[in-house]
Amino acid sequence: MSAPLKVGLAGLGNVGAGVAKVLRGDTRLLAWRAGRDIAITAVSARDRTRDRGVDLDGVRFEADPMALARRDDVDVIVELMGGHEGAARTLVEAALRARKHVVTANKALLAYHGAALAELAERSGVSLKFEAAICGGIPIVKALRESLIAYEISAVRGILNGTCNFILTQMEASGRPFAEVLSEAQRLGYAEADPTLDIGGGDTAHKLTLLAALAFGTVPDLGGVTVTGIEKVSPADIAFAAEFGYRLKLLGVARKTPSGIEQRVHPAMVKARTPLADVESSFNAVAADAGAAGPFFFEGRGAGSGPTTSAVIADLVDVARGAFGPAFGRPASELTAPKRVPAETRSSAYYLRFQVLDVPGVMAEISRHLANEQVSIESMIQRGRAPGEPVAIVMITHESSHVAVVRALSAIATSDKVFEAPCMIPMETA
Repeated sequence: MSAPLKVGLAGLGNVGAGVAKVLRGDTRLLAWRAGRDIAITAVSARDRTRDRGVDLDGVRFEADPMALARRDDVDVIVELMGGHEGAARTLVEAALRARKHVVTANKALLAYHGAALAELAERSGVSLKFEAAICGGIPIVKALRESLIAYEISAVRGILNGTCNFILTQMEASGRPFAEVLSEAQRLGYAEADPTLDIGGGDTAHKLTLLAALAFGTVPDLGGVTVTGIEKVSPADIAFAAEFGYRLKLLGVARKTPSGIEQRVHPAMVKARTPLADVESSFNAVAADAGAAGPFFFEGRGAGSGPTTSAVIADLVDVARGAFGPAFGRPASELTAPKRVPAETRSSAYYLRFQVLDVPGVMAEISRHLANEQVSIESMIQRGRAPGEPVAIVMITHESSHVAVVRALSAIATSDKVFEAPCMIPMETA
């Protein structure tokens, strides 16, 4: 058997501790799969004294994570600190320059700097692996980079954030408002104390950026992702979605179009009893349209110590076996700059909700503004109340220009019969 693969572990949070437990436990099966032992030789973390439930006796502790990149007894750095700048970026760059392999779960780092880091890894002749950065234990990186390569991938769509899916699932089940369910998610550990990155769609955007780069052979283009979070989703929207036969999910969608690469993150109406619609609680899922190979669907736990640890260990086994290859499936020099789809070329069917006064003429006024922009209605729900009281008018449009719908809603919002900004949610039917 070859010499052991020596690991420097940066970050001992839930995932880092999970990785340490695996590598400090019974690794005979792991060594058999890897063709050699995989051993932790050094770690770095903020607090040396904290009990993480794993015996690290005999493992060198470095207060400065940069020291891991300088050690002769480290072959691969596992970066689990997080953040797209600062210590994480500095450590990864230093490790690659020192010709040490890097395994990371840091989607933000790769979304911002993935192309440059991939190029640096190739120049140094080492690997940059990040299966754990997208959807936890779901092996979607390996699938897009190594398996679904016979035909061009035309689209990837997914539920990429477990926090948001948990919140939307609970809102649907209980009818409770967003803020109340968010508080429950924080109490149960599904949401961070500051949940902005999750509920605002930023975390999903990071992951979608990497999925698009893998699927289409493009430079990661975080700036090309349009992002809308779930903060404004109401129980009413979820209930009306069910009446139309849909469920509301936060989706990340990347698609090739004649105009370029479209990347968007937003709440979407997904047809009930379809694979994406059926993804519950904190689970993640990715659907890939792989041409003649057909559609593929991957589902599993997208976060947590166990699933993410599993993905990190899988990458370490690949490194131990000498399975390197370009980070994004093709040489960094061959990654193309994606052409962004102009907003005026985008189209979809849309769910629209208006909160209006129940008075004569209000429906005619809404219809007139929609007709002026050539937006036609497929179906509608309107329930009357006492005259003069607010009422919801809800409709689904036929496929329409995004820009045209926005213009129509802007005009409708100026009416003195409209109580609040109209709600607009795309229908994801493809």
